[in-house]
Amino acid sequence: MDCIVCMPRKPWDLPFLAEPQEVAALRRILRLHLEVWRLPEVVDVAQLCASELVSNVINHVGLETPTTLAVSMNGSYLRIEVHDPGTRALPTLVQAGLGSEAGRGVTLVDAVADRWGVELRADRKVTWCEMDTGLPSICVHTVRPPTAGIDELLNSYRAMKASSPSGAESEPLALTAAEEAAVDIIADLLRWMQAHGRDADDLLDRAQTHFEAEVEKFTR
Repeated sequence: MDCIVCMPRKPWDLPFLAEPQEVAALRRILRLHLEVWRLPEVVDVAQLCASELVSNVINHVGLETPTTLAVSMNGSYLRIEVHDPGTRALPTLVQAGLGSEAGRGVTLVDAVADRWGVELRADRKVTWCEMDTGLPSICVHTVRPPTAGIDELLNSYRAMKASSPSGAESEPLALTAAEEAAVDIIADLLRWMQAHGRDADDLLDRAQTHFEAEVEKFTR
């Protein structure tokens, strides 16, 4: 099967404060992720659903509510979730009048998504919707095995470090994306070391000591 179709699509989430100005940023981030996932056909619908679910939090739970957007694959369906602490403000599908603005959010989601619902948890509610991507149902969307590609990563890092002058800066990368990439790389490296019988905590301590020594050297 085409590896582009069955490419890994790792679930991700993004905490934010529910404010109107955040909606446009969330739409852009969602578009970028779905383009990376090679799912351009569902971008518009996904953006609309995310916008309406977040707007529902703003309108019915309150401004600056701590909220999280979570995106994942459920088989061949793209799943969008919005988590918020307003367990008493439940989205309801109503028949909005022609000139009415209220009640249109869930109605739009119901119209464009294949399915949607609300889950109540101990500390929050999760409003979710799913849309069919058209991908084969047998397609695997999980991440590669934890240790896959680590040898290549280590070799590439060694080669890059050997060929780069000391202190040379890499090309700029968006801070949030850089942080996410760094966390993923560190976690994969620790799993790889653990799979080879190494102690993850010991490695973290040694890395911290090495980091502090490097910082001291360059700040003298």
